Amino acid sequence: MLYVNQTRGDIFKVIGANVRYYRGLYNINNPNNKLSQAKIASICNVSTGLIGSLETGKVQGISIPVLWNISQILGVSIEKFFENRPS
Repeated sequence: MLYVNQTRGDIFKVIGANVRYYRGLYNINNPNNKLSQAKIASICNVSTGLIGSLETGKVQGISIPVLWNISQILGVSIEKFFENRPS
């Protein structure tokens, strides 16, 4: 769960870390159908750079529809992207 005192940058770091984490889990569970940043970007009709920047916490804005599409691709609820997970 995110906290009120987190900055905008903190929130996007949490979201990006979770996208990276769940993409990794997807790839472990689907070794014959791995998802690269480029493949996710292509499906979502965004740049590979955006997905890379999102996963590293460098992006400062992303639309809810894009996050929704990523969650559907990875098979997790969008809420999972907003959870603070231990590093």
